[in-house]
Amino acid sequence: MIGTNVPQPDITLHLDMDGVIRDATLSQAFPHEDLDHWVGRPWFETVSGVGSDKVKRLVEDARWLRVTGFRQINQRFPSGREILVEYATIRLGERDGLIAIGRNLQAVAELQARLVEAQQSMERKYWQLREVETRYRHLFDNADEPVLLVRAANLRILEANPAAMRALRAEGGEGRVVLGEVAAEDREAFQAMLARARAHGKSTGILVRLGVHRELWLVRASLMNSDTGDLFLLQLARAGASGPPKHAEDRIPVEDLIDRGPDAFVVTDGERTILRSNRAFLELVRMSGEEPAIGSRIDRWLSPASDLDALIAAVRREGRVRNHAASVQLASGHEVPVQISAVGSSDNDPHYFGLLLREAGA
Repeated sequence: MIGTNVPQPDITLHLDMDGVIRDATLSQAFPHEDLDHWVGRPWFETVSGVGSDKVKRLVEDARWLRVTGFRQINQRFPSGREILVEYATIRLGERDGLIAIGRNLQAVAELQARLVEAQQSMERKYWQLREVETRYRHLFDNADEPVLLVRAANLRILEANPAAMRALRAEGGEGRVVLGEVAAEDREAFQAMLARARAHGKSTGILVRLGVHRELWLVRASLMNSDTGDLFLLQLARAGASGPPKHAEDRIPVEDLIDRGPDAFVVTDGERTILRSNRAFLELVRMSGEEPAIGSRIDRWLSPASDLDALIAAVRREGRVRNHAASVQLASGHEVPVQISAVGSSDNDPHYFGLLLREAGA
């Protein structure tokens, strides 16, 4: 025969017909209580507050109705602690007295309290997240710096703040592939920058032409993790003259002039990574295309390295340097003597350096 698991009461009181306790037993929920002090006392004397009236009603109802409903009573134990207990009483017979069975509601109350606390905690976290999201949205939308969020998987623009939309001269940039905003000649270098960001978490900036007018921007990339997949955070800083031209034909072709200049010119960051180079530099170091130079370190070609250290230190100290003697090391092993003029992006602690290289004696 299969037994049935019937929950046992936490408190069992055997009472006479007047509600005097004749015997009392407890479950393991009350391991340290001695109820011998209750024997011989009216039940209503062992409860607190309005519980005494409820106890008298339970005794009276059991005498007349045989079985009562449950009532919640604050039971006071001999140790002094009070616990909320749910009681019902049953009449055993005409002369056998009554039995009161009680269930400890403290565990239920604690569970309810924990549920309420958990709910309140979730609500607090929800509103904290909403506040963070609101602040992020405010900063994102009102930032002067153009910022784009791009899905790493397909390079589609997920979000672009208003400053980025103005920079790209575009409406509704979300959903478009970001490579479409990059000039064709800069796309390979741009993708190489993203590959470095994917591998190392972030990448040094490079100069690329973006948007409808292909204006020059310094672009930095960082990799971000999200629940929907990795994202690239692209930060843009204007590298050319501020203010867009009214007409394309009025645009001063500064970049084109530098690119066509007879002297080699490169832009590096503080880690000496080449961000931009012109044709004359590629001819000087015997390279056929611009892309392999971008992302490389300038000291790959300048020899010795101590000369470059002295040059950068002088720029940091004085703001600019003229006719610094150095040598360009070619892949063939030959050296070409050059004179370098250099300038920093600012007078104090520059982050970027422009180097003009001219062959000695030219």
